[in-house]
Amino acid sequence: MRIRLALTSLGTAAVAVLAIAPTAAQASDPSPTIIGGGTVSSAPWAAQVYASGSFTCSGTIIASQWVLTARHCLSSSMSVRVGSVYRGSGTAASVTATYAQNDLALLRLGTAISTSYSPLASSDPPVGSNNSIYGWGMTCYSGCQPASQLKTATVRVTGFTTDAYGGRAIRSTAVNGNAWKGDSGGPEFYNGLQVGVASTADGSSTQNYGSVAVNRSWIRSVSGV
Repeated sequence: MRIRLALTSLGTAAVAVLAIAPTAAQASDPSPTIIGGGTVSSAPWAAQVYASGSFTCSGTIIASQWVLTARHCLSSSMSVRVGSVYRGSGTAASVTATYAQNDLALLRLGTAISTSYSPLASSDPPVGSNNSIYGWGMTCYSGCQPASQLKTATVRVTGFTTDAYGGRAIRSTAVNGNAWKGDSGGPEFYNGLQVGVASTADGSSTQNYGSVAVNRSWIRSVSGV
């Protein structure tokens, strides 16, 4: 599988963006669990992001016509699916416009979707807190397909760094799992609010999520949310 990479710095370690380049070989997944985490049975706010009909990233629906994902997921001929934890299922909607700031992106949908939307945080989580991450990313570090069922894992906030475009990001390490390819754009939650958007990871134990709080006024100005 060809993986689209972008390198940045995390101290002295290289990290990679978590998007999956579109490919036809994404039909099934023999091991639908996050790397060290578990699967989710219900997440009405979860969004699957597609480029030219192929799954590439995760995201969240934050209002009837708005999906929040990562900037490095943006491509031509984009669409989303919402309303199912199973990749390839759910209500499909085309993307009519995209907006970006730092490594966050807003997708305007051509169809209004009524569901439970992801609530957004106005402050970053505290260092030392346990947060939850979600996504349909790859289920091992190499040789795996994206997950067929939405995954979750618990991570612990260790500090703050920059995302793939230089914006503020929440740095965390694994408690029982890690984000990887395909989790890009997926959410990090603290106390029931979305605090982050998956940007980069080191392929071992550390992941960086773009700060929702820092970009909150921009999200509001574009989407009204």
